[in-house]
Amino acid sequence: MTLHLVALGANTGATPAANARVLLRAVGRIGRAVALSRAWATPAWPPGAGPDFVNAAAVIHAPIPAAAMLARLARVEARAGRVRDRRWGPRVLDLDLIASGQLVRPDPVTVRHWIGLDPDAQARDAPETLILPHPRLQDRAFVLGPLGDVAPDWCHPLTGRSVAAMWAALPGHARAAARPMPWPGV
Repeated sequence: MTLHLVALGANTGATPAANARVLLRAVGRIGRAVALSRAWATPAWPPGAGPDFVNAAAVIHAPIPAAAMLARLARVEARAGRVRDRRWGPRVLDLDLIASGQLVRPDPVTVRHWIGLDPDAQARDAPETLILPHPRLQDRAFVLGPLGDVAPDWCHPLTGRSVAAMWAALPGHARAAARPMPWPGV
């Protein structure tokens, strides 16, 4: 069995409670959640890309490889009405496979390449294959905050840094913008 780390986000519902309900339904459709983070209120990324998000993270226990988990996440997004019409736009549901155990895919050189992209290239370029661990995870408070709730000791297989250490390395303003909250209205 593989433990998959999944980041969840939603920002097109009428209220934070509506977005939270979308996230909770999604977790139930992905697989058996071993752990689910608190809900987190986070600004849209990139700034100005839409309303604030409700984010969360889950540790999913599933007997499937990473590519099959990614396909499952895409099906759950599609059933929720996700349309991929522009990169980093508002999303009814955003499910990202952050890691599958300690898997590095496709290889360390390729993962390091995607991690090292400058901001302009990040906004413009998208990989054509699954990259694991997710190449932006160390940069994003909306991923690391929730992951810290469920997997603070998980270590990046290439950098050796834990989720807790990556969170602590973020600028203070980024950490302050990601605010844990109770699951609203659910």
